[in-house]
Amino acid sequence: MPHPLLPDLKELASATALDHGFELADLQALAHMQPMTVQIQIRRPSGDDVTLDDCAGFSAPMGQALENSALLTEAYVLEISSPGIGEHLQSDRDFQTFRRYPVDVIQRDTEGTQQRHSGTLLERTEDHIKLSIHGRIKQIPRDSVVSVELTSPTG
Repeated sequence: MPHPLLPDLKELASATALDHGFELADLQALAHMQPMTVQIQIRRPSGDDVTLDDCAGFSAPMGQALENSALLTEAYVLEISSPGIGEHLQSDRDFQTFRRYPVDVIQRDTEGTQQRHSGTLLERTEDHIKLSIHGRIKQIPRDSVVSVELTSPTG
């Protein structure tokens, strides 16, 4: 179950990221951790890499925005990073950026059974995700896809 503050946290993080030249890539609120951990991933709208210095520089304004918002009333840890290997692809931009990268696609069939397809991402259309699996093209209906995750080239 998602944390009830997640929509408000995402809105705040997105606005703060835009104010500092970034986009919000993802936000997780790990309420099961003590103290709670708020993980924020940022990226540059231009597609340029986000550096460690960028993450460190964004930490203070994001922390200040959280404090000013009073959304979090208990202690928390703030972690700022950029999307990287092992990350789930979600946006159209993610699928454009990581074309020709190795991915795992988790698909749920009509009986609810999950299948994993490992291959090279070719594209995402309105209806399908296309993979190259050992040189063969596989089209997976988007409405059956549970997740798409980058993997390392060696598997």
